[in-house]
Amino acid sequence: MAEVANEEGRWRDVDRLLSRHGNLVSALFDPSPNLREDIGEYVKVLVVGAGGLGCELLKDLALSGFKNIDVIDMDTIEVSNLNRQFLFRLQDVGKSKAEVAAKRVMERVSGVNIVPHFGRIEDKELDFYSNFQIIVLGLDSIEARSYINSVACGFLEYDADDNPVPETVKPMVDGGTEGFKGHARVILPGTTPCFECNIWLFPPQVKFPLCTLAETPRTPAHCIEYAHLIKWDEVHSGKSFDADNPDHMQWVYEEALKRAELFGIAGVTYSLTQGVVKNIIPAIASTNAIVSAACALEALKIVSGCSKTLSNYMTYNGQEGTHIKVTDFVREKDCLVCGPGTLVELEPSVTLAEFIEQLEKHPDVLMSKASVTHRGSNLYMQAPPVLEEMTRSNLSLTLYDLLGKVAKDTVHVSGMVEKNGKRASSLRKLRVSFKGVSAGPTDMDTR
Repeated sequence: MAEVANEEGRWRDVDRLLSRHGNLVSALFDPSPNLREDIGEYVKVLVVGAGGLGCELLKDLALSGFKNIDVIDMDTIEVSNLNRQFLFRLQDVGKSKAEVAAKRVMERVSGVNIVPHFGRIEDKELDFYSNFQIIVLGLDSIEARSYINSVACGFLEYDADDNPVPETVKPMVDGGTEGFKGHARVILPGTTPCFECNIWLFPPQVKFPLCTLAETPRTPAHCIEYAHLIKWDEVHSGKSFDADNPDHMQWVYEEALKRAELFGIAGVTYSLTQGVVKNIIPAIASTNAIVSAACALEALKIVSGCSKTLSNYMTYNGQEGTHIKVTDFVREKDCLVCGPGTLVELEPSVTLAEFIEQLEKHPDVLMSKASVTHRGSNLYMQAPPVLEEMTRSNLSLTLYDLLGKVAKDTVHVSGMVEKNGKRASSLRKLRVSFKGVSAGPTDMDTR
């Protein structure tokens, strides 16, 4: 009886939120005492990242009624993680973050099923991401955010009036922390700004002059960047540095330590080496908890409609007191990732060379000497010569085949256009639709 009472008490506030009307609810909100159970049964959530913020997100989502959760992370647990990533223990060092985090939450929250994925987000097929109703991000990398953003926006389709088709919208909730600062934002592709629309919000990475690194280092960071940017290439000519390879990171740390000792500089540690190389700012546990709570609440609001969602970017600063601000940023209508792009209709028999030629005459494009990319892959590059030679063989192939024989897809083209009587370079997003080809169940626009 005690267990039943505890279980009912655990969900009391969530059930109350989901079973009553209010002045701020969504127009589609249908309150019901069974809504939490329906969310748990039918909604699949993907959490990207199982670090400091990711651990909090898994806990908060599980305690908000989400029962079908997947989590993906490529990192393993390190001793330095244990002060703030509360799901991990000393005996877990060296194990997959995703696997251990999933196991710990399932041990504490009955009925939740968390499927861990130990690997890179880029290694997953697009079909994997299509299985989720919402994606929640707990990342510390601009590149990873940008990739997931492009994937989610890739499912987005527009109607004939360039309005987003609701069934194709893949909502995202993005959280991030930097010391005592953090943010939470809601991304509804086609409606609110996507990550690329506001990428200017992220400050550029601090870079040190090479002359300072090579001749007059003054800080531990200078010694680390010397080992990373200069010494590595001297010793490992032609071998790329992998920031996610522990052996590579250890080598940089040891070389930086030698450099620091030579110039009498103290403070080089392995954790600092990771932070400088990966541009990581130390995390604060309380900041992670606050931002995670905001993200989990937004996820619940999106799937249930129990309240209006955040509009659309919340910032938190706990450095001196507590300061919270919400900014309603405006979406870039011509965004190359979440925007509709220009529609180009083609016969399936059109070759890539013919497609490039047609772009010169298309009234909405008028682009010459176009290079073409698709989902990050180069279909044809006008320059440099080495890439032109590598992609030249694609010119004789049909674009239909090169795009995987789908009814419609998106490509990006860059070339020369005329603006105000002057020739200038331009990058455009094109929606390619093949005439007479019916859309299959896996066809999508990759934006």
